Amino acid sequence: MNSIRKIWYDKPLTVIMLVAVASRIVATFFAKGFGMFDDHFLVIEPAAAWTEGYNYNHWLPMGNPDQVPSGHSFFYVGLHYIILSLLKGAGMTAPWAIMLVIRAIHAAWSLVIVVFGYRVAHHYGSRQAANTTGLLLALYWFIPWSSVRNLVETACIPFLILAVWLLIRNDRRPIVSAIVSGLLASLAFSTRFQTLFFSFGLGLALLLTWRWKQGLAYGIAFLGGVGLVQGGIDLYIWGRPFAELGEYIRYNQANAYTYFTGEWYNYLLLVAGIFIPPIGFFLMFGTIARFRRLLLISLPTVLFLLFHSWFPNKQERFIFPILPFLMIAGTVGWYSFSDKSNFWLHHPRLLRGCWIFFWILNTLLLLPVTTMYSKKARVVSMEYLARYQPLKCVLLDGTATNAPKQMPMFYSRQWFYQLEMNNHDNADTLRFFLARVPHVEPRFVLFFANEQMPQRIRQAKEQMPGLVYETTIEPSFIDKVLHWMNPYNANETIVVFRNTRFFPNKVSENHQP
Repeated sequence: MNSIRKIWYDKPLTVIMLVAVASRIVATFFAKGFGMFDDHFLVIEPAAAWTEGYNYNHWLPMGNPDQVPSGHSFFYVGLHYIILSLLKGAGMTAPWAIMLVIRAIHAAWSLVIVVFGYRVAHHYGSRQAANTTGLLLALYWFIPWSSVRNLVETACIPFLILAVWLLIRNDRRPIVSAIVSGLLASLAFSTRFQTLFFSFGLGLALLLTWRWKQGLAYGIAFLGGVGLVQGGIDLYIWGRPFAELGEYIRYNQANAYTYFTGEWYNYLLLVAGIFIPPIGFFLMFGTIARFRRLLLISLPTVLFLLFHSWFPNKQERFIFPILPFLMIAGTVGWYSFSDKSNFWLHHPRLLRGCWIFFWILNTLLLLPVTTMYSKKARVVSMEYLARYQPLKCVLLDGTATNAPKQMPMFYSRQWFYQLEMNNHDNADTLRFFLARVPHVEPRFVLFFANEQMPQRIRQAKEQMPGLVYETTIEPSFIDKVLHWMNPYNANETIVVFRNTRFFPNKVSENHQP
């Protein structure tokens, strides 16, 4: 125990990095699947399709000069296209192996947040504040899991934290640091457009602290980086710069109320809940209490939060980019306050008890979340169907209250037409539904939800007499819990039926496609 304490006292960052690496290795191997729609269907699915010459969802103007942009930045997905092309060129074709490498790359990239988050905290605060910040960034209950996800909201964070560090460190060449910082912020923007508000906050903080030359250099570098990367990619693909950015802005303006909406204070409640009380309240207080002193962190964070609080469309992942900065500013600000507070100086056992409660609860959440196989039923279903080729068409059968969800075709190693059916009001519904695509009959039917199963199977067999039961794919335990907590999470059992007209016999599990 004394040796551990000595190592922790002498080299705290080394210990923090060891636990950060260990937690991310666990997530790399066990946090399979995907967390949300965007971290698979807007990244892996299109990138993998492009490596096989398939124009996924018509994102690219391949053979169709009249095609319009879809409103997606091609920077992050383009990086995945390059990675997948290299892996497949090296002979790696198994989806599980490819995703293992992808998760490992993201895990390594996320370590930048831990290293430089610690340094930023140490620059502004005490050694204890830096140590606590490092542990939070390394082991906060959802961070190892989110670190290996293909989310633009998390992939942009290392760019931002490096940009912040370059502006606050003691540097003999501040103008050069400001230029590099602006370029890094532009890469964060090309990864996630909304980081513009954070980047703008950085530049504004420089001006408010009378660092005009650095602010000007930072702003010019940012605009130049955006023009070169975002504008250049769109110019190459569409023949005009910022085509995707323009469509993205137009789409979000038109669909501001289409998705999840909420009150302006929703994100404040979310942050308070994610940051386990009462420590969560301490961190929020710390951010505000030392706002001016931590202006290069607090101002960009607050501007980002204000925009998302104002914008009607509200989803949890939208504020992921600022969570590490709330941890840094909140921890530094809290220690700066509590170390001088008469109340907390006279109640050290209470404060220690709050932190012990926090770390116990955090650990209880950390273990299952870090090893969570998310959306398992949908992923395993596609891995199962990979042995049947070509699929051509698959019918996804749900109900009016539980609609089927899009399937990750990447894991099936083929691209096919997905028919989604969720209305069984009468026996003729499915017949008319299938009549829309008379040239393609489903090779498989995947039944979602457990409602009205006898009726739905009977209707399917009336239109496809050759249907036979194939297998049942169960979701992971955590998926079941999430579905129980919120039925919107379609993490349900999937029952697979095979159309014997196309595949008369069941293929062995040992069959390699």
